[in-house]
Amino acid sequence: MAHYPLNHHLRTPYRLLAGVAGLYLTLAGILGIAVSSGDDFFGRVAGDWALGLRFNPAGAWVTTLLGVAVLVAAARGGNAHHRANVILGWALIGVAMVMLAVIQTDANILDFSMVNVIVVTLIGLAVLTAGLYGKVGSEGAEHTEQDQTRAAV
Repeated sequence: MAHYPLNHHLRTPYRLLAGVAGLYLTLAGILGIAVSSGDDFFGRVAGDWALGLRFNPAGAWVTTLLGVAVLVAAARGGNAHHRANVILGWALIGVAMVMLAVIQTDANILDFSMVNVIVVTLIGLAVLTAGLYGKVGSEGAEHTEQDQTRAAV
């Protein structure tokens, strides 16, 4: 059984970090949509950059949607934020690893560069960390969980 810290004292700064990460992804995606308009949706032009990331329209839309999802989770807060950010953090890391695997091939349909892979991996780790420390509960639940942990040891 996984143990997530309950009512961690740093959950608010981590939630803010997730919100900033989501805002960056959203802004980069929107600017990517603007600079890559008119390009082939899955094209590999290697020339449209926004906020340090390379985009084609497909990559820009995926980045925008992931950013909005992270922003909504951070704004919502509570255990919904916890669950969503754990899932979104792993999803971002997974997307980055898949794009790393296909970066030099025709399967690179999102036109990711190595910079994109590094940035998306780091943002995924930040979002995942925010999710891991974002679980909230009552004082009674916190003490019950601590008692169960001590009994298991």
